[in-house]
Amino acid sequence: METPEEKIMTDAFEVGMRIHRTLGPGLFESVYETIFCHEMAKLGYNVRRQVEVGIEWDGLVIEKAFRIDVLVEELVVFEFKATAEVHPIHFMQLKTHVVLAKKRLGAVMNYGLKLFKDGFQRFVNGLPQ
Repeated sequence: METPEEKIMTDAFEVGMRIHRTLGPGLFESVYETIFCHEMAKLGYNVRRQVEVGIEWDGLVIEKAFRIDVLVEELVVFEFKATAEVHPIHFMQLKTHVVLAKKRLGAVMNYGLKLFKDGFQRFVNGLPQ
């Protein structure tokens, strides 16, 4: 049985592929992010952009520790990139955001490559395998 997170991820990948096929690489990250949110909302998803997330460290609360590019249905984290190379730090950033936001699934979506699938990286944090 497909989890809600996996359904979101499937739809997100398809939306991302369609955007990339139509526009190609070379635009600002924010353009892809805005269109992605618009398309996911058209599919009926609750989508939030630039979500500020706080963390706690040894009793110290930092209210704005980082920003999630896109959060869908309060379940899945998406980090957007538009770079010509895949950098390991992008995946590490996603992993940190998913774990600290206490979510179970996320993905980097890099629109700067020739093939969208080469810039799409998932991170699973506790979903059933």
